[in-house]
Amino acid sequence: MLSPSPSLSLLLSNLNEFRNSYDSDNTTFSPQGKLFQVEYALEAVKQGSAAIGVRSATHAVLLTLKRSTGELATYQKKLIRIDDHVGVAIAGLTSDARVLSNFMRQQAMRDRMTFGRAIPVGRIVQSIADRAQTNTQEYGRRPYGVGFLVIGQDETGPHLYEFSPAGTAFEYYAHSIGARSQSAKTYLEQNFESFESASLAELINHGLSALNDTLQQDKSLSVANTSVAIIGPADPAIEDIQHSAAARRGYFRVWENEGVDGLLRAWRRSRGEPEDGPQEEAAPDTAAAAGETTEGQQPSAEQAQTAEGSENAPPGAPAGGEDIDMEQH
Repeated sequence: MLSPSPSLSLLLSNLNEFRNSYDSDNTTFSPQGKLFQVEYALEAVKQGSAAIGVRSATHAVLLTLKRSTGELATYQKKLIRIDDHVGVAIAGLTSDARVLSNFMRQQAMRDRMTFGRAIPVGRIVQSIADRAQTNTQEYGRRPYGVGFLVIGQDETGPHLYEFSPAGTAFEYYAHSIGARSQSAKTYLEQNFESFESASLAELINHGLSALNDTLQQDKSLSVANTSVAIIGPADPAIEDIQHSAAARRGYFRVWENEGVDGLLRAWRRSRGEPEDGPQEEAAPDTAAAAGETTEGQQPSAEQAQTAEGSENAPPGAPAGGEDIDMEQH
């Protein structure tokens, strides 16, 4: 067998070195015209839990599916308030989301201090898009591994934008990002024509239906894993206007935990389902965490004491543990 000539070996070595450069360098294009580091950042967004955005002529709504990093951890929050008139839902790396959301807050504060008014929604979205695009053309940086759905309201009405790590920002009537987001997009496309004239309650129901389509078959929406954010005029039928200044003024407000229970009940009722929803499947997990033994085996005294403590725990008590910033949510 003939060995390759020195010139051919050198050529192959150079090709391998070049291949490694465009795979790990965010400023070098591949032969297919792609920036692989940007592609990897977009994949990080797809690995995050789903986020849904819908808007009508009067309101914009964000709905997110929260994840827990483990049985002993709390659910990671995915809705972030930027200003009274702007908020975001995230999918991807939480640490990158924190950096970008702080930058957005700085931009909003600067406009209020300089011009005495709220920053236009389109401008604040474009500012983070420009910042993200800079990271794709300068050596020594990396793309942000997070995507945003941004809702806001200004003198022209409610808005919904999507920001991606590639540095792009587009306005939508409805959109979804994160894991299994294609299922949600299918629902949104099929019901798109009814969004413009929908009431706030109807808009939330559409969003919950789209979010529900992103779940695995053995999962269901609950007060623990669902969060909703709204911007626009308050609806007295579903909001406590008397005790919520943000609702009275139409500001960005977030509903989580027990706050979404009424929304979930109304959504299930509109679908002809029991208001309480399917039975929670947490019992086997709780029993396993408490040390439940296999069939035909008696639990030890320590296991029985642990199980008793679990039963006596107050309902809705957090499982403890800090959120991990680098987890994808």
